[in-house]
Amino acid sequence: MYVIREVVRCRPGKVGQMIDKFKLIGSAMREMGHEPFRLLTDVTGEPFWTLVAETQVAAIDEFFVLERRLMASPTLREVMNGYHDLVSNGRREIYKVEG
Repeated sequence: MYVIREVVRCRPGKVGQMIDKFKLIGSAMREMGHEPFRLLTDVTGEPFWTLVAETQVAAIDEFFVLERRLMASPTLREVMNGYHDLVSNGRREIYKVEG
């Protein structure tokens, strides 16, 4: 089992708009038979405006197949239009669940 986190540092005041985008992605994930992202926001203020979208998969390849299916959707490509205007930086973290 793997936990995959998309850690997104949003521009000031833009985290709400990014949450809305990830909620729409989550709806598409559910339609594809996968649990939607678990969405987390930072409450400590270090750094401000951070969104974490977390999911679990049995195998890493399963995530990349899901990602390709999501990005092949014209609707989701439209949802993600303007993504870069909301983000200052980000990263992907992949963890193997050991226990």
